[in-house]
Amino acid sequence: MSLVQGLETCSADFGDGIEFTLIAGERALYVDGDLQAARRWFDDAYRMAQGENNATAMARSALGLGGVWVHEHRTTVEAGLVRMRQRHALAAIDARSTLALRLRARLTGEEDYRNGEHAAIIKIVAEARRAGDAQALAEALSLAHHCLLAPEHGMLRADLAEELVAQAGSTGRRGDLLMGLLWQTVDRFLAADPHAERALEELRSRLDQHDHRAVGFVVSAMDVMLAVRTGKFGQAETLANVAAERGSIAGDVDTTGWYGGQLGTIRWFQGRIAELVPVLLEMVNSPMLSAVDNSYFAALAVASAAKGDKRLATGMLARLRGRDLADLPRSSSWLTTMYGIVEAAYLLDDTETAAQAYQLLSPFARLPMIVSLGVSCFGSTRHALGVACLTVGDVDRAVEHLRGAVQDNLALGHWPAAVLARWRLGQALARRNGPHDEAATRELALAQEEAAELGMVLPAAPESRATIKSKEVGRCRRHGRHWQIDLNGRTVLVDHSVGMRHLATLIANPGCEIRATDLAAGPGMAEGESDTGQPVLDEQAKRTYKQRLAQLQAEIDELESQHDLGRTEALRAERDWLVDELAAATGMSGRVRRFTGSEERARIAVGKAIRRALTRITEADQIIGEELRTTVQTGLRCCYRPADR
Repeated sequence: MSLVQGLETCSADFGDGIEFTLIAGERALYVDGDLQAARRWFDDAYRMAQGENNATAMARSALGLGGVWVHEHRTTVEAGLVRMRQRHALAAIDARSTLALRLRARLTGEEDYRNGEHAAIIKIVAEARRAGDAQALAEALSLAHHCLLAPEHGMLRADLAEELVAQAGSTGRRGDLLMGLLWQTVDRFLAADPHAERALEELRSRLDQHDHRAVGFVVSAMDVMLAVRTGKFGQAETLANVAAERGSIAGDVDTTGWYGGQLGTIRWFQGRIAELVPVLLEMVNSPMLSAVDNSYFAALAVASAAKGDKRLATGMLARLRGRDLADLPRSSSWLTTMYGIVEAAYLLDDTETAAQAYQLLSPFARLPMIVSLGVSCFGSTRHALGVACLTVGDVDRAVEHLRGAVQDNLALGHWPAAVLARWRLGQALARRNGPHDEAATRELALAQEEAAELGMVLPAAPESRATIKSKEVGRCRRHGRHWQIDLNGRTVLVDHSVGMRHLATLIANPGCEIRATDLAAGPGMAEGESDTGQPVLDEQAKRTYKQRLAQLQAEIDELESQHDLGRTEALRAERDWLVDELAAATGMSGRVRRFTGSEERARIAVGKAIRRALTRITEADQIIGEELRTTVQTGLRCCYRPADR
């Protein structure tokens, strides 16, 4: 019997038309996955039920209007209307009924999703288990999975998907099984499971038997991701158009956003992301984007920075950072949003944003950066961690992450991401070991060869980090409370700080690697080690400082007795500064102060101090500051490495 014949039979059986319309909507939604048709049927059914004051029919209609995904209604007016209908219907039926439980699950899932939370919908899942209704539980499980697409929720998602597949046999609805299999496939891709494509093929075989438009659209989007991974950009673009057409037929509101994201991914790996600035400017504020999706802001930041529009790029980054970058909702697009933030920060030399992004991404180093339900993939998170380290100048750690990213991307079968990670690895090695380093040359050459085969244009390092031939090696000299830096005929004077002390030692020893622990320990070296050539506070200086302290204290005592507060305050300031200097150089009983803690603590402390000093230098003289950022590396071993060293 055809669908039309079946509906005609329903119409004859339920003469009033409401039941006929409801069954048509439920078939469209739960069997065919036709979201567009389902919305029309349920809207008609709701109006009919409202006219006849049929509370049960109103509730079924309002429930169906929610669809199979969360947040299917994007505009404020449309979403508000559906939410009002659902709440009105819920108030009109028995609160203890299964239908009421299903409506509460829908409303709760929508609310949790918009707020980036999941606790309330998880409670509804537990309630549905106790109620024992298979359909209510299946719907609650799928809604909960939607709200748990952040990278830290992998294990919980997997449990929900497994339970949904098991529960689908009891619901009598084919769509529940397909949703369960889809969620399992998505979870495996998000976890970099090597068997993810097996799950995809099982799902595809089910769809071949009978199509489900909503699930089929997601599968077609995954095909785009896999084509990009193989480096077949032309094929990927063709498949993206096919997927967009399928999404439009299904009535999926993510169609436009997903297509734009896929095109952006393709252009990024082709080295053509700057071309998309006009399109992204139109898309970035589209009401059709998810309420918790910030990836378009990040994409526009990268594209505009690559195009040279630093003002627009900086504005997009500022919008993303808000009061705190950690406040960005952990949605299904969070990882890829962070990828864009890191790349934009690298292009803009935004060390503060890069450092914060590094901290947020570190727990997810082993995960791939995948958009939404497998729509697109940017490769290993370790790539973004490596780029963040390059931005802040921690070259040792950048090399470590980028080397790992190459391996991760090869395991994913993501060839463009592997090539890009290898390119950045070569740049990091060149910064650490010099432009003629054999390993750097090898990685860069291999990346260029593979990029040419795939039709990729590799990004150049930002100008401020490109190798600059210095006219001379810098000099750094102490003048009381200030340091004078001379470089390429320019001079800048900056206040004393711990970071300046470290920087002075490095500049005095160009090309020499000095351990962060030695820098952190301050003046004086471990027994058997050679002097760095820049004693910041030698024994003669310490004796002079102590003599001056005694003289100052005597003068302060005399002036206090004379109630000369003005001169007393000035002498106290000088005394306090001298005390700080001696405290920095010596410990108890006048011994040389050693840094207490591990090499890792020293690396972090020294790196932060040097970066703060470089920021102050850049504020005073941008040219000197930028060149020092290029030539000073931090990490477990630190070094001032002018271009000719």
